[in-house]
Amino acid sequence: MDLNKIFTNNQQWVASKLKEDTSYFNKLAKGQQPGILYMGCSDSRVVPELFMGLAPGDIFVHRNVANLVDLGDKSAMMVLQYALEQLKVSHIVVCGHYGCGGVTAAMEDPVIHQPDEWLSPIKNLIKQHRDELDAFEDSYQAQRRLVELNVLRQCANIEQHPLVQKCLQEKQISLQAWVYDVGTGLLTDLKTP
Repeated sequence: MDLNKIFTNNQQWVASKLKEDTSYFNKLAKGQQPGILYMGCSDSRVVPELFMGLAPGDIFVHRNVANLVDLGDKSAMMVLQYALEQLKVSHIVVCGHYGCGGVTAAMEDPVIHQPDEWLSPIKNLIKQHRDELDAFEDSYQAQRRLVELNVLRQCANIEQHPLVQKCLQEKQISLQAWVYDVGTGLLTDLKTP
Protein backbone atom coordinates (compact mmCIF):
# COMPACT_ATOMS: atom_id res chain seq x y z
CA MET A 1 0.00 0.00 0.00
CA ASP A 2 1.34 3.40 -1.01
CA LEU A 3 1.04 5.61 2.06
CA ASN A 4 1.58 8.77 0.00
CA LYS A 5 -1.64 7.91 -1.83
CA ILE A 6 -3.46 8.18 1.50
CA PHE A 7 -2.48 11.84 1.84
CA THR A 8 -3.59 12.52 -1.72
CA ASN A 9 -6.90 10.76 -0.98
CA ASN A 10 -7.26 12.80 2.20
CA GLN A 11 -6.81 16.09 0.37
CA GLN A 12 -9.37 15.05 -2.25
CA TRP A 13 -11.81 13.99 0.47
CA VAL A 14 -11.40 17.31 2.32
CA ALA A 15 -11.98 19.21 -0.90
CA SER A 16 -15.12 17.21 -1.70
CA LYS A 17 -16.53 17.74 1.82
CA LEU A 18 -15.85 21.46 1.69
CA LYS A 19 -17.47 21.64 -1.74
CA GLU A 20 -20.63 20.06 -0.27
CA ASP A 21 -20.58 22.18 2.89
CA THR A 22 -18.00 24.87 3.59
CA SER A 23 -18.60 24.55 7.34
CA TYR A 24 -18.41 20.73 7.45
CA PHE A 25 -15.22 20.51 9.49
CA ASN A 26 -16.13 23.49 11.69
CA LYS A 27 -19.31 21.64 12.67
CA LEU A 28 -17.39 18.44 13.43
CA ALA A 29 -14.85 20.35 15.52
CA LYS A 30 -17.58 21.72 17.82
CA GLY A 31 -18.03 18.31 19.47
CA GLN A 32 -19.80 15.03 19.15
CA GLN A 33 -23.34 14.02 19.99
CA PRO A 34 -23.62 10.44 18.81
CA GLY A 35 -26.85 8.61 19.46
CA ILE A 36 -25.22 5.18 19.32
CA LEU A 37 -22.41 3.38 21.11
CA TYR A 38 -21.23 0.71 18.67
CA MET A 39 -19.21 -2.18 20.10
CA GLY A 40 -17.91 -4.32 17.29
CA CYS A 41 -15.06 -6.25 15.76
CA SER A 42 -11.79 -4.74 14.54
CA ASP A 43 -12.11 -6.46 11.15
CA SER A 44 -11.08 -4.02 8.42
CA ARG A 45 -14.05 -5.00 6.23
CA VAL A 46 -16.54 -3.92 8.88
CA VAL A 47 -16.99 -0.13 8.77
CA PRO A 48 -20.13 0.76 10.75
CA GLU A 49 -20.58 4.31 9.45
CA LEU A 50 -20.63 2.97 5.90
CA PHE A 51 -22.99 0.01 6.29
CA MET A 52 -25.29 1.96 8.60
CA GLY A 53 -25.39 4.92 6.21
CA LEU A 54 -24.29 7.34 8.93
CA ALA A 55 -21.72 10.12 9.09
CA PRO A 56 -18.75 10.91 11.32
CA GLY A 57 -20.08 12.01 14.69
CA ASP A 58 -23.16 9.76 14.60
CA ILE A 59 -21.55 6.72 16.26
CA PHE A 60 -19.19 6.38 19.22
CA VAL A 61 -17.13 3.28 18.45
CA HIS A 62 -15.26 0.64 20.44
CA ARG A 63 -13.73 -2.22 18.48
CA ASN A 64 -11.64 -5.28 19.30
CA VAL A 65 -11.06 -8.79 17.97
CA ALA A 66 -14.36 -10.71 17.92
CA ASN A 67 -16.36 -7.84 19.53
CA LEU A 68 -15.81 -9.15 23.05
CA VAL A 69 -17.14 -7.16 26.02
CA ASP A 70 -15.38 -8.07 29.25
CA LEU A 71 -16.38 -6.14 32.37
CA GLY A 72 -12.72 -6.34 33.43
CA ASP A 73 -11.51 -4.63 30.24
CA LYS A 74 -10.71 -1.10 31.42
CA SER A 75 -10.74 0.32 27.90
CA ALA A 76 -14.17 -1.09 27.05
CA MET A 77 -15.61 -0.04 30.41
CA MET A 78 -14.26 3.51 30.02
CA VAL A 79 -15.87 3.72 26.59
CA LEU A 80 -19.15 2.42 28.01
CA GLN A 81 -19.12 4.81 30.95
CA TYR A 82 -18.18 7.83 28.82
CA ALA A 83 -20.85 7.00 26.24
CA LEU A 84 -23.57 6.75 28.89
CA GLU A 85 -22.57 9.50 31.31
CA GLN A 86 -21.05 12.15 29.05
CA LEU A 87 -22.38 11.53 25.56
CA LYS A 88 -25.81 10.33 26.71
CA VAL A 89 -26.16 7.80 23.90
CA SER A 90 -29.62 6.34 23.42
CA HIS A 91 -28.57 2.98 22.00
CA ILE A 92 -25.82 0.46 22.65
CA VAL A 93 -25.22 -1.79 19.64
CA VAL A 94 -23.15 -4.95 19.91
CA CYS A 95 -22.43 -5.98 16.34
CA GLY A 96 -20.64 -9.10 15.24
CA HIS A 97 -20.08 -10.20 11.67
CA TYR A 98 -20.21 -13.43 9.75
CA GLY A 99 -16.77 -14.61 8.72
CA CYS A 100 -15.19 -13.28 11.93
CA GLY A 101 -11.58 -14.45 12.15
CA GLY A 102 -11.65 -14.51 15.95
CA VAL A 103 -14.70 -16.76 16.02
CA THR A 104 -13.19 -19.01 13.35
CA ALA A 105 -9.90 -19.25 15.28
CA ALA A 106 -11.76 -20.22 18.46
CA MET A 107 -13.62 -22.95 16.56
CA GLU A 108 -10.53 -24.34 14.86
CA ASP A 109 -8.43 -24.62 18.02
CA PRO A 110 -10.55 -25.50 21.05
CA VAL A 111 -7.53 -25.58 23.38
CA ILE A 112 -6.77 -22.30 25.14
CA HIS A 113 -3.15 -21.26 24.63
CA GLN A 114 -1.52 -18.19 26.16
CA PRO A 115 -1.47 -16.09 22.94
CA ASP A 116 -5.16 -16.67 22.24
CA GLU A 117 -6.42 -16.37 25.80
CA TRP A 118 -8.48 -13.44 24.49
CA LEU A 119 -10.69 -15.95 22.66
CA SER A 120 -11.46 -18.05 25.76
CA PRO A 121 -14.98 -16.57 26.14
CA ILE A 122 -15.82 -17.81 22.64
CA LYS A 123 -14.27 -21.19 23.36
CA ASN A 124 -16.49 -21.38 26.45
CA LEU A 125 -19.52 -20.62 24.26
CA ILE A 126 -18.54 -23.50 22.02
CA LYS A 127 -18.53 -25.83 25.03
CA GLN A 128 -21.88 -24.49 26.26
CA HIS A 129 -23.54 -24.87 22.85
CA ARG A 130 -21.69 -27.95 21.60
CA ASP A 131 -24.86 -29.92 20.77
CA GLU A 132 -26.44 -27.05 18.84
CA LEU A 133 -23.24 -26.32 16.90
CA ASP A 134 -22.58 -30.00 16.14
CA ALA A 135 -26.10 -30.33 14.71
CA PHE A 136 -25.15 -28.17 11.70
CA GLU A 137 -24.20 -30.10 8.60
CA ASP A 138 -21.19 -27.90 7.88
CA SER A 139 -18.77 -25.72 9.80
CA TYR A 140 -19.83 -22.64 7.80
CA GLN A 141 -23.33 -22.70 9.28
CA ALA A 142 -21.99 -23.54 12.75
CA GLN A 143 -19.59 -20.59 12.54
CA ARG A 144 -22.43 -18.26 11.58
CA ARG A 145 -24.47 -19.45 14.55
CA LEU A 146 -21.49 -19.03 16.88
CA VAL A 147 -21.13 -15.43 15.69
CA GLU A 148 -24.76 -14.87 16.72
CA LEU A 149 -24.32 -16.62 20.07
CA ASN A 150 -21.24 -14.49 20.73
CA VAL A 151 -23.14 -11.24 20.08
CA LEU A 152 -25.93 -12.33 22.42
CA ARG A 153 -23.37 -13.27 25.11
CA GLN A 154 -21.66 -9.88 24.84
CA CYS A 155 -25.04 -8.16 25.24
CA ALA A 156 -25.61 -10.25 28.37
CA ASN A 157 -22.20 -9.15 29.65
CA ILE A 158 -23.07 -5.49 29.08
CA GLU A 159 -26.36 -5.95 30.93
CA GLN A 160 -24.38 -6.90 34.04
CA HIS A 161 -22.78 -3.46 34.26
CA PRO A 162 -24.51 -1.43 37.04
CA LEU A 163 -24.68 1.78 34.99
CA VAL A 164 -26.23 -0.09 32.05
CA GLN A 165 -28.75 -1.72 34.39
CA LYS A 166 -29.71 1.71 35.73
CA CYS A 167 -30.06 3.22 32.26
CA LEU A 168 -32.10 0.27 31.00
CA GLN A 169 -34.38 0.39 34.05
CA GLU A 170 -34.94 4.12 33.53
CA LYS A 171 -35.52 3.49 29.80
CA GLN A 172 -32.70 5.86 28.83
CA ILE A 173 -31.11 3.37 26.45
CA SER A 174 -31.82 0.34 24.34
CA LEU A 175 -29.44 -2.59 23.89
CA GLN A 176 -29.20 -3.98 20.38
CA ALA A 177 -27.71 -7.31 19.16
CA TRP A 178 -26.80 -7.14 15.47
CA VAL A 179 -24.83 -9.16 12.96
CA TYR A 180 -23.34 -7.74 9.77
CA ASP A 181 -22.98 -10.02 6.78
CA VAL A 182 -19.78 -9.09 4.95
CA GLY A 183 -20.91 -11.20 1.97
CA THR A 184 -24.20 -9.34 1.42
CA GLY A 185 -23.73 -6.02 3.24
CA LEU A 186 -26.93 -6.63 5.23
CA LEU A 187 -27.54 -6.23 8.95
CA THR A 188 -29.60 -8.67 11.01
CA ASP A 189 -31.26 -7.73 14.29
CA LEU A 190 -30.98 -10.82 16.50
CA LYS A 191 -33.65 -9.61 18.88
CA THR A 192 -36.29 -9.15 16.20
CA PRO A 193 -38.32 -12.31 15.49
